[in-house]
Amino acid sequence: MKRVSVDPNEGTVGFQIAPMIDVVFVIMLFFMVMAGAVKVEKEHNCRLPGTVETTKEIPFADEQVISITAKGEVLLNEEPMATPGDKLMPKLRDVLKRVKANCDAAKTPAVLTIASEQDAKHGRTMDVLDCAAEAGITDVSFNVVELE
Repeated sequence: MKRVSVDPNEGTVGFQIAPMIDVVFVIMLFFMVMAGAVKVEKEHNCRLPGTVETTKEIPFADEQVISITAKGEVLLNEEPMATPGDKLMPKLRDVLKRVKANCDAAKTPAVLTIASEQDAKHGRTMDVLDCAAEAGITDVSFNVVELE
């Protein structure tokens, strides 16, 4: 049997550029194919809310807030209207009548929100509702003020 001697420098190939070019072409081909599959956002045809223009003026309701404290005080938009002992509340009645007349003149609804504290008496709320009914205000909502 004959021995073959191998020279370590004889089989060095070096850096092969051809396989690297093949890999680069395959990667480039992949990205070219995938770029065609991406959808452009401007192709989506949708309308967002709020883009419609109106031709006439839209009236908004002017909300009046009546607060009823636990002591029985009545406040209209943070202004005192009645003391705890005043059951008829003539000042509140007059103001609500003027509010209703102004809203009727402007052809807008008179909206009233009654905000009572948790400890306020229900009878006081009924007194305020009587004033609103006498003024002709029918759009009434209720809110309970929570203690902090």
